[in-house]
Amino acid sequence: ELRPLPVCLFFKECEQQAFLVHLERFSISPEMATQEVQPNETLSNLKAESDTLKTKLEDERAKLHDVELHQVAEKVDGLGQFIMKTRRTLKGHGNKVLCMDWCKDKRRIVSSSQDGKVIVWDAFTTNKEHAVTMPCTWVMACAYAPSGCAVACGGLDNKCSVYPLSLDKNENLAAKKKSVAMHTNYLSACSFTNSDMQILTSSGDGTCALWDVESGQLLQSFHGHAADVLCLDLAPSETGNTFISGGCDKKANVWDMRSGQCIQSFETHESDINSVRYYPSGDAFASGSDDATCRLYDLRADREVAIYSKESIIFGASSVDFSLSGRLLFGGYNDYTINVWDVLKGTRVSILFGHENRVSALRVSPDGTAFCSGSWDHTLRVWA
Repeated sequence: ELRPLPVCLFFKECEQQAFLVHLERFSISPEMATQEVQPNETLSNLKAESDTLKTKLEDERAKLHDVELHQVAEKVDGLGQFIMKTRRTLKGHGNKVLCMDWCKDKRRIVSSSQDGKVIVWDAFTTNKEHAVTMPCTWVMACAYAPSGCAVACGGLDNKCSVYPLSLDKNENLAAKKKSVAMHTNYLSACSFTNSDMQILTSSGDGTCALWDVESGQLLQSFHGHAADVLCLDLAPSETGNTFISGGCDKKANVWDMRSGQCIQSFETHESDINSVRYYPSGDAFASGSDDATCRLYDLRADREVAIYSKESIIFGASSVDFSLSGRLLFGGYNDYTINVWDVLKGTRVSILFGHENRVSALRVSPDGTAFCSGSWDHTLRVWA
């Protein structure tokens, strides 16, 4: 006769199972977990050992550091004088613009704001094509799907929601909303992979995650930051299986999307990293930080190769992006300006004024002919 397990035994068995799953997730064998702590394995000893290994790694990196980027670029011709102006101003948000993204058609833009609105714009005519009111304020992340048929957004609701777009401008988009991702803290950034079917998110809970849009299923999670993750960027190639993330722990991490492992980590900034962006070739990336610098990291050399800063720049960089050729780096700053840097020579080639509050978002259009900036002054500006 089969008799039911006493409730306490049933729960005990469940607890054991959960514990084994937890150990498996962190690649710990049950034998390792039950091993006695060795006398020399105090927290301070282990920390000292970790610091020694870090120093050794830095020494090995330094051995490969033979020449500076600006020295190599000395023979390269400097950039001539060029003039960029505001060509369009997009007005309609009732509060700070927090994020924006271009559609692959090089014409439409999606933007999100502290007012809880997500607006799809025609950047040529400045007309609003769609508007969605989110259930929360501070919509900190938005992204256009590669097909141009959907947008994703999220923020203080801890979720990433996908809205399909249609040609009918009067259609109620909120009714078609699909909640895809769920974090335990605010959503800081989101980006579709090379298809509409998967979306990558980063959050204030210190993790990044890859989700299936259709089912809302978590495909892969990425643990490695010690504080809020603020930004992410996907590798530019069609087959790129890596992405970068930056956060409040001053680290920029490179991740393998298939394994969920952090494959490279860079920790040279002195404050939060607000923005990361791959170089067009995918072999390097730039970051913008609250320490008032932008930096360039070479993935093959596994090190920082340039710092873009001036003594007169004392406000943080909130967003960065490269020109299509990779020769220019655009940086949006908290002092209301946009600085344009010569990537090779490390010099500032232009400074753009126009916004009346801090620049919070900046993206170069897919064809490289213009870039758009979003600001706390409630507007977006298209520059060319």
